Amino acid sequence: MRPLGYMAKKIATSPHWLNVDQVADIYSVSACISVNFADYIDDWKHNGYWVFDSPDIIEELARTKGVDLSATTVFYYEAYEVEYDETTRQWSAFAPEPSLTTDVREPVSGHLEGFDVVSFWSRTSPECSPLSCCSVAKDVAVNAHCLFATFDEAKAAVERGLFDNTEPGPFRILAVYTIGEPSTTA
Repeated sequence: MRPLGYMAKKIATSPHWLNVDQVADIYSVSACISVNFADYIDDWKHNGYWVFDSPDIIEELARTKGVDLSATTVFYYEAYEVEYDETTRQWSAFAPEPSLTTDVREPVSGHLEGFDVVSFWSRTSPECSPLSCCSVAKDVAVNAHCLFATFDEAKAAVERGLFDNTEPGPFRILAVYTIGEPSTTA
């Protein structure tokens, strides 16, 4: 797994339309349901993976924008080194945007919450997490945060075509960590 960086998000409870009993809340990488702490792209403080190299950068940007982070959770992400193209059924390498500095400061500690599968059609920021956004969680085993429990489960689901016809890929598998106190609903 390769380090991608950090994001602060406002965690949403499971929407009624998802209708998956074990899902309490949404820890998806995308901002479709659990939103990012702020609109940040135009500030150009993000790294080449379109997240942040450290929580300090998030805190600085939040201060500048007047955003209260007290109701957010800080996440750290790592990605499988390759992405999956559902049309060619092939895994291939991807890299950060080279015009942006990427120097991720890995966390001293974190709690692995699970694995998300995320679409990256535009090749920039995470777009959609079909487990939650497209209700794919109804068809597979997911944890309380609407994530796969293991990398192997995520990879097998991608290769079986479970995400075909959800959102345009390619798809990347991301490990989702919370920073700080471990989750009580994992």
